[in-house]
Amino acid sequence: MILPEGDDHEIVPTKQALEEAYKRELDLVEVAPNARPPVCKVMDYGKFVYEKKKKEKEAKKKQHTVQVKELRFRPHTDDHDFEFKLRHAHKFLSEGNKVKATVQFRGRDIIYSDQGKDLLLKLADELDDVGSIETRPKLEGKRMHMMLTADKK
Repeated sequence: MILPEGDDHEIVPTKQALEEAYKRELDLVEVAPNARPPVCKVMDYGKFVYEKKKKEKEAKKKQHTVQVKELRFRPHTDDHDFEFKLRHAHKFLSEGNKVKATVQFRGRDIIYSDQGKDLLLKLADELDDVGSIETRPKLEGKRMHMMLTADKK
C-alpha cells in the first residue's frame, strides 16, 4: 500500500494503511488490482473518480467518428448533377467519412443496370485520389450500392 509522503512514496502493510487513511480522513483506494501485490493509495475517492471521468471525457472529445454519407443517383443522371455530387463525395472523403453511392432504379429502369454500374465505377475512378472502393457495385432489389472509404493520410 502506498502513502503519499512528499516526493517519495512509502510502502506500508494494509492494516497500517487503513489506519493512516482513517487518521487523515481520506480513503484507501485500490488503483491497480491486477498487480501482484495489489497497489492502493490513500486519497480522496470522490476527487479520484472526478479526475478519471474528466480524462475520459477529454479523450472522447479528441476522437473522430467515421460517418457514412449517402449519395443517390439514377441511371440517367446528367453530367452536371454527377459533377455536383462528385464534389460532395470528394468533400466527405477528404473529411475522413465513408461514402455510400446508390443508384435507384424505378419501374423498367432495371434494364439499365449496366449504366448504373458504369456510373458508380466512374464515380470511384474520379475519387481515386482521395478514396478507394470498399465494396464493389452490387445490385440488391432495385438499388445498386457501392461503398467508398477515405485513404489514410
